[in-house]
Amino acid sequence: MARPFWVWRRLCLSLLFVFIHSTPTANGDKINYNLVHSWADKLGLELFSLGDFITRRKEVQESFKEAKVVTRQGGVIVESMAKEIEMMMDLKVSAVRRIMDTAENTALSHQNDMADKMFSYYNAKSMAEPGEPTPPAPTTPPDMDDQIGEPLIYVPPKVLVLEPRPEFHNTPVNFSVSSVHVPVNVFDRASDVIKAIQWSENLDQIFRDNYKNDPSLSWQFFGSSTGFMRQFPASKWKKDVPVDLYDCRLRSWYMEAATSPKDIIILMDGSGSMLGQRLDIAKHVVNTILDTLGTNDFVNIFTFDKEVSPVVGCFEDTLIQANLGNIRELKEGIESFKPKSIANYTAALTRAFEILEETKINSRGAQCNQAIMIIGDGAPENNQEVFQLHNWRDPPYRPVRVFTYLIGKEVANWDDIRWMACENQGYYVHLSDTAEVREMVLNYIPVMARPLVLGRHDHPVIWTQVYADLEDTKLSDYLWDIKQCEEQKADVLEYWKVHDRMLEPAEMHRREYRRMKETWNQPVDSNVYQFMTTVSMPIYDRRENATRIANILGVAGTDVPISEIKKLLSPFMLGVNGYAFIVTNNGYVLFHPDFRPIFQGYILKPAYNSVDMIEVELLDDDRAARDFNPVLMTIRDSIINQSTGSKWMLVKNHFDEMKRVARVKRQYYWTAIKNTPFTLVITYPERYGVSRVEPRTEQDIHRTYITGKNIRSFFDGKRWKIHPDWLFCKQTNKTFRTPETELLYFVDRMSEPGWHWPSSRSALPPEHAAAIYSNNSSTGRYPSINEKESYYCDRQLMQSLVFDARVTKWFSNSTSFNARDKEEKRHEFKQRFGITVAFLATHSGLTRWHEFHSNMAEQPSAGESFSQNNKRAIDEIWYKRAVDQYFVHKESFVYSVPFDAGESGSEIIVTASNAIFHNESSKSAPAAVVGFQFQHSAFYKLFHNITGNACAVDDKDCYILDNNGFVIISSRVHETGRFFGEVNGAIMMRLVEERVYKRVIVYDYQAVCFESKTEINASNTLLSPLFHLLRVGKWLLHTALWYIVQLMRLAPGISAHYNDVYMDANGTEQEPEDHGQTKNAAWLRHLTLRRTRLKSCDMQRELYTLYNEKDNVVYNMTAHACERPFVVLPIPNSNLILLVIDQLCPRDVALVLTVNPAPINYPLAPNETFSCYKHAREFNRVRPQSCISRHANESAIKLCGKGCTLYANLTLLLLSHALSRLL
Repeated sequence: MARPFWVWRRLCLSLLFVFIHSTPTANGDKINYNLVHSWADKLGLELFSLGDFITRRKEVQESFKEAKVVTRQGGVIVESMAKEIEMMMDLKVSAVRRIMDTAENTALSHQNDMADKMFSYYNAKSMAEPGEPTPPAPTTPPDMDDQIGEPLIYVPPKVLVLEPRPEFHNTPVNFSVSSVHVPVNVFDRASDVIKAIQWSENLDQIFRDNYKNDPSLSWQFFGSSTGFMRQFPASKWKKDVPVDLYDCRLRSWYMEAATSPKDIIILMDGSGSMLGQRLDIAKHVVNTILDTLGTNDFVNIFTFDKEVSPVVGCFEDTLIQANLGNIRELKEGIESFKPKSIANYTAALTRAFEILEETKINSRGAQCNQAIMIIGDGAPENNQEVFQLHNWRDPPYRPVRVFTYLIGKEVANWDDIRWMACENQGYYVHLSDTAEVREMVLNYIPVMARPLVLGRHDHPVIWTQVYADLEDTKLSDYLWDIKQCEEQKADVLEYWKVHDRMLEPAEMHRREYRRMKETWNQPVDSNVYQFMTTVSMPIYDRRENATRIANILGVAGTDVPISEIKKLLSPFMLGVNGYAFIVTNNGYVLFHPDFRPIFQGYILKPAYNSVDMIEVELLDDDRAARDFNPVLMTIRDSIINQSTGSKWMLVKNHFDEMKRVARVKRQYYWTAIKNTPFTLVITYPERYGVSRVEPRTEQDIHRTYITGKNIRSFFDGKRWKIHPDWLFCKQTNKTFRTPETELLYFVDRMSEPGWHWPSSRSALPPEHAAAIYSNNSSTGRYPSINEKESYYCDRQLMQSLVFDARVTKWFSNSTSFNARDKEEKRHEFKQRFGITVAFLATHSGLTRWHEFHSNMAEQPSAGESFSQNNKRAIDEIWYKRAVDQYFVHKESFVYSVPFDAGESGSEIIVTASNAIFHNESSKSAPAAVVGFQFQHSAFYKLFHNITGNACAVDDKDCYILDNNGFVIISSRVHETGRFFGEVNGAIMMRLVEERVYKRVIVYDYQAVCFESKTEINASNTLLSPLFHLLRVGKWLLHTALWYIVQLMRLAPGISAHYNDVYMDANGTEQEPEDHGQTKNAAWLRHLTLRRTRLKSCDMQRELYTLYNEKDNVVYNMTAHACERPFVVLPIPNSNLILLVIDQLCPRDVALVLTVNPAPINYPLAPNETFSCYKHAREFNRVRPQSCISRHANESAIKLCGKGCTLYANLTLLLLSHALSRLL
């Protein structure tokens, strides 16, 4: 009966359509409202009938009737997740503590060993694999090394077998030994370095034991204070940049463990003598000091001549947090500094002490260590009065340490500047070359660590902010420079093809827009970098005679990948559009669904790891940018203080490349992860997140087996996938080709005798539990979990998955046709609608699909393409949008096409999805989403058949738009997927004014802008004739390049070689009409590399969403000449609207609305930067619990650096004497 009724309904609607079409137009308007209404109704009926028939949505809904709907307990869920993460992190801390204990004991037992300079070790940069060529040994006698005065030593590289392992992101590794990385600025055969490498080789055993107890461990390492890093498992060092700049002592995990939080003021001598190389060295010192600071440190830089001035004007009289954004601002400030006149040390020191005192009194800054770092080429006096007044009030304790860096080769007055350091528990360094800067600057770390070492027994546990596993933080700037070079090369090649057409405004705009779109590419999930946090502990020298020195041996640590933390979060328990995130003591997110650290697809943002939680949780309160709601600020304070609480908020959630937005009421729950600086937050939509679907007790897997059903049969065939990122089941020390293979392995095991579930969901995977039992058992009563049970399964998730698989088994095996007419219907839908695939995704992470083919031959390409790109179930965009659309109209489909699909030139696929909710009593919850994909050309043909030729004439334009304003159907196919405001901004503005669409402003607080990079010379340009020579050379180079280009175009041989590329179809080349100076200059502007630097900034997007008001009066309004030259109507049972426009009416073609980001222009004062604006509105933070800044025995340590020795170079003296006589 269903089929005849459907045909009859279509026939009646067609007759009505013909009747309305023949009705004359009222009032002389060219757009017949009734006619357009009939189009919309018929489109809605056709599309819904198609979707209803193809997806069998009612049968899917019927399949879940055996399930129950239960209330989601947010408080219980967040506590359970936090407990699991806490247990996992405790295991990592235990592993690091064992490394620390072993290292201290090993160093103590080997303190009398002699350094073997021929000692062979696995050097991460030079070790070879079997069969690899090794560098030949030197055949000539070794030369003397001028730096150390000893013969150069050659030790052949060791050979090691390496195997790629998936748990280390397929990096080839060896679990038998560790490898050693030595920075380029460290000589590995120096006595202290090679001796530490020797004794630290004994750490391999504890590395192996740790990994055996906890196979989920990532990289384990020991960073030595001498500069090298021992890493387990052994692996070759990857080189992402031409020069290896990695030094473990500059990494946050090392610095924060080796020193307690610190407030630092850097004073830089601005006297006229600080020119040339001295200024270069001084700036290098400042930059290196800044590289050693972390988010728990505070800093500022002042230059001083006659006056004391901050390098960044708005940072005056304060300390700023040393996050990546602020450090970048300070580095740019010091880059533009130029010395002026005589330096006033007294004023500079007084200003520094006053700022540090005020910071401590007002409880700002780090509230722990404090230090002043003086960089200059000599002090006229020791300023003892200043120190007595500010720093010697409580002898022998010095609240502020002083570190001094004497710059220059020929300096005579070093006594006073050294005295400042030695009398204030600091350290003195003399620098005469940039090559020694890093090693000398790092001398301040052991001094700051002295209170820690003297205490001995207190080993603070440090958890770092999230960071990318990079060799050096400067990689982003390097990659951006490379990208700019590639763009210049592309410009030159394009000029060869199009010549002066390249300079046309339209062409220049197209090229600029294309490049800007690339910068807007900010993937949330990317495999380019591995993001992680690291837990670390300091390692002390326990030697008895070490009291007078207080050496820190180094830092032990292990990485904790963010992906491993996410696996413990059970996203299944949070449901669709629910998520979890972690916040640090500084308010920064460790991870978040809107954490977008990358732009351009592969370049890290300048301040990628200092994203505050209130910058990603956007309240729907229509407040201005950075005018954060006090309610949100109160919640943030509760979170960073590690309280437990809950709150609901109205928020704006953007998604789909930040081009769509949903306004949602969300419930938040948070609680502390104990023994860490982290707080876990979970959230889900209040409308449909408060309940979830769950199988009944009688549907338990074991009861299913008892009834004789074969669970394996629920997963027959290949047309199904599970969520690749969810932890369903896991086998210890066993890898599988695909998640589906692993699942089937466990489905088979469940039917075997002896199968049992973990006691609760909070039970950890076996490798974690094994470590807990082995650590906590002093009697050996607890058996190793690796022996008792070598697997882990999420019981609730598996129960739901098996239930969903059972009730939806039929979906992949057949479509909605009977066997009798299966082939007929298959052909009909393929031909008429271009159906390619129908699919089903459930709340448990299961995705099924069924392909449609034009014949009976198997053509798996459509299904394979769908499954590869749409296997994340509730995390897919079409799943999320369908669930949201359910509350607009329960029986409606969401239709979408890829953005800018019409520009691709390939076949466009339309995706349609519909949410299936299960209702029980007064509760309902999303159980699944069904949908289908079909060809856009078939959709357009259907639209054309319904509208006839009415939309094909010149006086009318017809569009189908989705609920966010993107074009689904247009008479001009190239407009498909574009935002309608870019196609017709005037009509889009009217739609906003008439409340068809609502404009929603979304702020992007993680944006990247590009600032012109000016050429800055470190020396005084008036005193440097090379500056002017370079400018002349640059002009000559531009002129030469222009003539080379012209000669190459005229050269016969070259012209013949490039004939096919640069000639048109007739074999002739379009010569520029004007070879005048104007076009030459224009070409030179494109040839010259226009360098920019990356800058953090804020942007905003104006996004749009349909008003969901029922019976919106605007849909009853007719067209009225050119006063209202359009009719807009909703298409029933969809997220679409039909828009018909009178094209003969004039419109403002200059008006363009866009969803692209635009910079936010804050009201900045003159010379104020964006960082200044943010600093004036900084947020609260919680200081780390550990602070060890003083020890009673430290005053006995007299080591504070050595003075310099003046020497005469006889050759230079004789040469200068001879020249003076000649000249």
